[in-house]
Amino acid sequence: MIATDDAMQLIAPTLDLPAGYGAALRRGGSPDNLRPAVAAQQLAQIAGDPEGFCAGFDDPRGQGGPVTRPDGRRVARPPSIRRWIWDDGICGTIGLRWQTGTEALPPGCPGHVGYAVVPWRRGEGLATAALRAVLPPARAVGLRWIEVTTDPGNAPFRRVIVKAGGVFAAPDPLPRATGGRDAVHYRIALSAEGGGGGTGSAR
Repeated sequence: MIATDDAMQLIAPTLDLPAGYGAALRRGGSPDNLRPAVAAQQLAQIAGDPEGFCAGFDDPRGQGGPVTRPDGRRVARPPSIRRWIWDDGICGTIGLRWQTGTEALPPGCPGHVGYAVVPWRRGEGLATAALRAVLPPARAVGLRWIEVTTDPGNAPFRRVIVKAGGVFAAPDPLPRATGGRDAVHYRIALSAEGGGGGTGSAR
């Protein structure tokens, strides 16, 4: 089935769902396309502290501990929210991070949004629906636009960004702290009504 904005939902983790998310991780899913090892780390956390794992998905004040960037540098955790992409089961994750009072990217972050769809659900439109659904929450925290970054050769993700309203901004490489690879940057303007389009919920 082709996923639509109406079929897809962004859901906050609850204690009855980590087992399903863990099954997705063991099957080959990962919340981080650049660091597959994160899947094993999250499986260990689910096994040892499922309540803490779920609670850590929302940190709108950036009160969590520091995070480690691809270059090994540890930086303060920015305000952020993360959600599971849901359509007849957990299909992936999407996260929004920001700095309060500015559209400038948090230190070490390649973009305001990062997402990952499990391999067996790719190509169904879920990424586009999820990106559209995260736009109203981005507007709600005061952002007027978001920046999204991907590899120049990642044609599928570039199409996802454009479908969600992204406009090409620059081909600048990423700084070393975020991996130092070639990248293309897009900007998605957020409407005054609370987002840039889409009807998927982000509860």
